[in-house]
Amino acid sequence: MEKNGSRLLDIDFIEDSRNEFKELLNEKLEKEIISFLNANGGNLYIGVSDKGEIVGIADDIDQLQLTVKDRIKNNILPFTVGLYDIEVKEYDGKKYLHIIIASGNEKPYYLRKKGMTSEGCFIRVGASCEQMSQKQIEEFFAKRTRNSLNNIVSPTQDLSFSQLKIFYEEKKYKINDNFLNQLGLIMEDGKYNYLAYLLADDNDISIKVATYSGNDAYDLIECEEYGYCCLIKAAKNVINKFEQINKTFTKITSEDRKEVKMFDIVSVKEAITNAFCHTLWERENPPKFEIFNDHIAISSTGGLPFNVTETDFLKGFSAPTHPELMRVFKDLELVEQLGTGIRRILKSYSKDVYEFSDNFIRVNFRFKSRENLGNSPRSIVNNNSSLTETQERILKLIKDNPSITQQEISQTLGVNITTTARNLKGLKDKNIIKRTGSNKKGQWELI
Repeated sequence: MEKNGSRLLDIDFIEDSRNEFKELLNEKLEKEIISFLNANGGNLYIGVSDKGEIVGIADDIDQLQLTVKDRIKNNILPFTVGLYDIEVKEYDGKKYLHIIIASGNEKPYYLRKKGMTSEGCFIRVGASCEQMSQKQIEEFFAKRTRNSLNNIVSPTQDLSFSQLKIFYEEKKYKINDNFLNQLGLIMEDGKYNYLAYLLADDNDISIKVATYSGNDAYDLIECEEYGYCCLIKAAKNVINKFEQINKTFTKITSEDRKEVKMFDIVSVKEAITNAFCHTLWERENPPKFEIFNDHIAISSTGGLPFNVTETDFLKGFSAPTHPELMRVFKDLELVEQLGTGIRRILKSYSKDVYEFSDNFIRVNFRFKSRENLGNSPRSIVNNNSSLTETQERILKLIKDNPSITQQEISQTLGVNITTTARNLKGLKDKNIIKRTGSNKKGQWELI
């Protein structure tokens, strides 16, 4: 909190290029929203005075929230789906609205009734909302991203959406005949667009999780496929994979017991969903998910969004590459409000986990190890993190059936005999298993 003379402010920042306060909803709402969309995004608070004091909203705040949504949806072009969030907040018994606005990727945004003119286009300059010049409008329009997923025709029109409908029904959404139109999956000419293709039950989008034996992409141990399905299902499967490998290190001393996970799963989930939402799908180059001996790497194609700096990005100011896809992930609670993913990651890791280039953004999560638990000679550390998922599954099969053959293991796991042999050798090299007797009639023993 900050002091203004002798009065303590309720909001601990002032109106500036990122924040705008309004005591009441008025006719300037759309202009303020447009100014943030055409700049670098920001926050609009309703029920807060110009001096930052929360005065609250006397009217029905839920109805006010609906009114704000309708005005943004109906009065601003291009469409703003996925570019804003509205939250009801409360302080000292007073409720107010917090509208989070992202930087748009189809600038310039404008008032529907005024068109793409100086009377309809606005931009945030300092703490004020100003009209854009005709030259600014033309420059923004020249840089506009025309290939949004909504405007690209699906490579196939034989699509079904049973998986997507199930995910929405699980979140208590009502599915009606207008469901696909509401999500923006159908173009004006009635054809499915590329967003529909990504969310369909079947597509040609490959999503792989690669596992390597070392600290670089040299010796590939395993490459598992999670794609060719609805992108939501693929994302959930990738998240489940990383949850499975997140082993626990246990330290037991004479005084207490301490457990540490290999990595912060909340941060990794955020990075996974960010990669799905921000990768440039129109380039047909999916995100990469890699597991190394000492870290995880999650990469999405395409660099920083237009007009967003590294500093802006790391502060959580959002400019969704595909707001229409982000909207679906948010509906299904795979992401929270705009910009929170970066901030959640940086609560557990330093900004050094990020790598930026013109063609990709990568997040590297280093594994925690026994060193994180201290080096007391009285400690007992249980560490199975060096085993791959395939090796763990093999161990379970051997425990259930010590006489199982390599061929039977391969058939049960659905992998080739070479992969099975390599993983068995790895387990033997680590003195976890040994083979007694012949290859046909012998048995495996757990050491």
